[in-house]
Amino acid sequence: MATPRKNLISLSNTPYYHCISRCVRRAYLCGKDPLTGRSYEHRRDWVETKLLQLGNIFCINICAYAVMSNHTHLVLHVNLEKSKRLNNKAILIRWHKLFKSSFLCQRYLSGELLTQAELLALNARINIYRERLSSISWFMRVLNEGIARKANKEDGCKGRFWEGRFKSQALLDEAALAACLAYVDLNPIRAKAADLPEKSDYTSIKMRIQSSETGKQPKALMRFAGEQHKRTPKGLPFDLKTYLQLVDWTGRSIRNNKPGKIPDEAAPIIERLNISASNWLSLTTSFTRSFKNVAGKEQAITAHAILMKRKRRSSIANSQALFC
Repeated sequence: MATPRKNLISLSNTPYYHCISRCVRRAYLCGKDPLTGRSYEHRRDWVETKLLQLGNIFCINICAYAVMSNHTHLVLHVNLEKSKRLNNKAILIRWHKLFKSSFLCQRYLSGELLTQAELLALNARINIYRERLSSISWFMRVLNEGIARKANKEDGCKGRFWEGRFKSQALLDEAALAACLAYVDLNPIRAKAADLPEKSDYTSIKMRIQSSETGKQPKALMRFAGEQHKRTPKGLPFDLKTYLQLVDWTGRSIRNNKPGKIPDEAAPIIERLNISASNWLSLTTSFTRSFKNVAGKEQAITAHAILMKRKRRSSIANSQALFC
């Protein structure tokens, strides 16, 4: 029996989650079907456009993504502070970019005076929308339903396009987050869909590299903020330049099928996360096989199990071996 989503996602443990959606019935999300010769490459743009649109509407930051031939990888960050900070009008405007507005909401947004009973009903509805705009389940639902409808219409068929549920992994600490980011960014390299990260179409790593060439970071993605201080903007707890160097080194090692030598400039993040070079390669080539529902160091998984009142510590053996 599948684990309920509420037992997989706990924002009190971590706001970072790795989400994977896979197609069913040998369906092609994108790519080219070798049997029929039919190309589905245009669907990559569907996914990326919809994903970035949702990133601007939901209170959820996109950390990394990769659109593959029959599945997608996302690393998401739930921004609860933003959800609480938005006023009622902002919540309604965001929600109605995705769904039709009710007559009561339209009256409120147009500035009409509402009765006390109407205000109570409106506030109850706004609280529901506020919660949904910070929900990974709703984010994935809106993303996948839209793509499935368009794909089914194009294929002239009905039924499921995606597997019943998306898979989610809680990233409990910086080590798990860094490994998962690199795992997602290097998916096209491992699949031989691209030779270089900057040539990996419809991926977050290509967008970051293109923006970094102009000295900027893409607004559509969660920024790399480096070491967190009170005065620095919040973001991913790594330095962008060091991360890009790390991804480049990892990609070269994967293509050569051997560990190779770590360049000096890639050492800081490896040392800070306390992960050996060989273990790092294992993490970034088999992340989803190494961890089930949670990923992180032993102490993080233990704390998560206690908080979630679980008797078993998921993936603890792999955590002990790879994050040693």
